[in-house]
Amino acid sequence: MYLRRFSDEPSSPISPTSPPQSQEAHLIEELEPPNAPFMAQSGHSPGQGNPVYNGSVGASLASKGSNPELSRSRNNSLTFRAPFLSPASRPTSNVASNAWAPPTYPMAHTSSPTASSTALAFTPHAKKPFQSTLLLEKIPKENKPWLAKRAPRQRVSYWLTLLGIFLGLAGAALLCFFELRSLNLLDESELCTVFYDDFTSGSLDTSVWARTVELGGFGNGEFEIMTNKDENLKIQNSQLYLIPTLTSASIGNTSAIFDGYTYDLGDDCTTSNQTACSVTSDSSTKTVIPPVQSARISTNGTYSLKYGRVQVRAKLPTGDWLWPSIWMLPVNNTYGAWPLSGEIDIMEARGNSINYPDQGVNYVRSSLNYAPLSSLLSQSSLYGWWFTKRLDSSSWSTGFHTYTLEWTDKWMRMYVDSRLQAMLDISIKSSKESFFNRAGYPATAMNASSGDTVAVENIYDQEGGGWNAPYDQEFYLIIQLAVGGTSGWFPDGDGGKMWTDGSTEAMYDFAKAQDDWYATWPTSEDEKSLRVDWVKMWKMC
Repeated sequence: MYLRRFSDEPSSPISPTSPPQSQEAHLIEELEPPNAPFMAQSGHSPGQGNPVYNGSVGASLASKGSNPELSRSRNNSLTFRAPFLSPASRPTSNVASNAWAPPTYPMAHTSSPTASSTALAFTPHAKKPFQSTLLLEKIPKENKPWLAKRAPRQRVSYWLTLLGIFLGLAGAALLCFFELRSLNLLDESELCTVFYDDFTSGSLDTSVWARTVELGGFGNGEFEIMTNKDENLKIQNSQLYLIPTLTSASIGNTSAIFDGYTYDLGDDCTTSNQTACSVTSDSSTKTVIPPVQSARISTNGTYSLKYGRVQVRAKLPTGDWLWPSIWMLPVNNTYGAWPLSGEIDIMEARGNSINYPDQGVNYVRSSLNYAPLSSLLSQSSLYGWWFTKRLDSSSWSTGFHTYTLEWTDKWMRMYVDSRLQAMLDISIKSSKESFFNRAGYPATAMNASSGDTVAVENIYDQEGGGWNAPYDQEFYLIIQLAVGGTSGWFPDGDGGKMWTDGSTEAMYDFAKAQDDWYATWPTSEDEKSLRVDWVKMWKMC
């Protein structure tokens, strides 16, 4: 720190290179206590004879009284030398204890209105602010003539605003009321349990489930054999596993798939159609044995449902061209063979990756398939889906989810986990909303079996069905894991598909590419299997 001498001659700051001891001694010699050299010798008036004070701005102002103008010296110049103000030395300072410090003043010095002190002026109590910086008091109402009488338009606009607010609130309340009133919900008190299976017995309950064994493709041209083998269906960890395996591993070699081998299901085959029970591979005709084996179970012959609820909690498999599904078919085909009597797909999915362009493993889908003619099936099918944006613990293939059908004569809903995640929600409360009328069929269409053009008739009305026909009859439940097919579920040309649906060699082309698609299947049974935790069925009672 620099110290300054106070005398009538200009002085230079003590050199910072000087020893601290010499600076301290110099300060003591120059500043004698108890008063500063620029203060008066008595009272609180400035010293008039002090040369430092005489050369300051304060002396110039004091000599002029209250005159704000500064007097100029003989050489027409002003002297601006501010008095040196130093705080009192701290007790711990190394400066001698008898070194002088200038006093402080709580207010400005009285002899000079423009003088200052070393302390800020503190006011004991701050004054309350005025209510307004412009008005000392409020203007009385009588001085505001514009308030005496409101303009008619202002009054009308005021009441119209209130009316609009009221109508808006009333409309919102009515909308909520009618929406809640029209919400389709099952009355839990009217539901009776049909069956419940949580697969804790260690084996498949044959009083509930029947295995389907055949290799005909089930009308979809599928590429698997549905077997009765334990390696394709088993109970493990209190869960039902439907497991896809390679046929080549079962028969011993891959070449037998393409030529010279007969695969016969024998007495285990569950269909009377012998072409769906046995096949012989022939390279000349490119007839192959289905390259995959899997499983399918149903409640056909045990339990069925007409109106009520079905729930299945399941975890879906991953792997290209895997096709897991939970669906229902009619018990009696009241309106004719498929698709005339309808089909209910509670859940269908594809095992392909999320990069697959036609809804991969991150999508699940529900649909209703029916038509008075098979050629009109694509026009009348109703479907919807739900999806996840990424594969995490909540996606369909990495965790268990509950797939639900709720069904009455007035509405049908299919959803995953919550009604807020409805894949399909349909009301049938009028003739216009009937399944036949909502399809918008043309007047004529081709009969696929005969090839003739025929009139499109409402066969459901002719057979005495209601607005909800063909979904006014008993249906049974099916759970299966299929592979590939020629039904269009896997569109041609997408995702590296190696066969075309219209080709007679579709299964041959699929079998030839076994190394490619099998490489996408997980090695773990937990990941490539359709796993079912439990199944529940209720009916209206």
